[in-house]
Amino acid sequence: MTTIGITTTVPIEILLAAGLRPVDLNNLFIADPNPDRLVNIAERAGFPQNCCTWIKGIYGVCLDRGIDTVLCVTSGDCSNTLMLMEVFKLRGLRAVPFAYPDQPDVHRMQLCLEALAEALGTTLAGGEKMQGELKKSRSLALELDELTWRAGAVGGWENHLWLVTSSDFNGDYREYQHQLQQLLSQCHKRQPHPEHMLRLAYIGVPPIFAPDLYRYLERHGARVVFNEIQRQFAMPQPGTSLAEQYSNYTYPYPICHRISDIMAELRRRRVDGVIHYVQAFCHRGIADIIFRHAIELPILTLEGNDDYMLSHHVKTRIEAFLDVLKRRQRALAQAH
Repeated sequence: MTTIGITTTVPIEILLAAGLRPVDLNNLFIADPNPDRLVNIAERAGFPQNCCTWIKGIYGVCLDRGIDTVLCVTSGDCSNTLMLMEVFKLRGLRAVPFAYPDQPDVHRMQLCLEALAEALGTTLAGGEKMQGELKKSRSLALELDELTWRAGAVGGWENHLWLVTSSDFNGDYREYQHQLQQLLSQCHKRQPHPEHMLRLAYIGVPPIFAPDLYRYLERHGARVVFNEIQRQFAMPQPGTSLAEQYSNYTYPYPICHRISDIMAELRRRRVDGVIHYVQAFCHRGIADIIFRHAIELPILTLEGNDDYMLSHHVKTRIEAFLDVLKRRQRALAQAH
């Protein structure tokens, strides 16, 4: 199968129906043993230092891995992708644009999917068939999520890893399904996390320092029981058609749809506090104003750039935040 890079979660059912193997370029970049090397490729090509590290990493991994076809999301994700697509074309890569509608509308989504299918030489009917093929993999990812917050049998890092890779199923949905089934059989036998651990929500795009963050939190008595965007990658509301599934996917649309999903999950998962991650130089960082207005729980906002490990400053801020949550937890317990 011909590999096609994707710049964010897209309707991969259409790509698979076209005989393509989608790979999430973000995941390839951050999983590289030396991601700085990939960023340097982009900076040597002229990308400025004050450009998002994810964008530079996507460019670098394409050139490093010889990926010559990329599906670029031009609306509903990152505004930098528009110019990244032009640079890809300059370098001789095939850049296929895909734009989410500006509102979650099933009819308009249907038209977008049909246009994408036509551009890739397949049909929407083929994509709908692939939706059925992926149903098992997605349901297993959501079962893992359920075990995270309800049973306490899955840690925040495992939850992040398996949900974030549901954007492309690591390039092989059958193998993803096989490995996840094996993991879930182990999870059902685990002892749950201690009840006294703080329950956190993580909102915002996946963090550039993900492994370090989740492990550090758990070493300090807290665990993430809700990964907002990562869970959305697994399509928790699949609907009855592809158009409905990608209309229910909250990330590309106005923030009110994300907030509605977040608020429901904060209540359902009995969350004590929220970590909001923003990427440096990203327009989505401004959303912090809106989240702080809408969410009544304590919020810690963390910004990352090209720091793949937590700095001492960030660790200190996390520890101080957890102390606040513990004092708040004790005060609430005494009040009742």
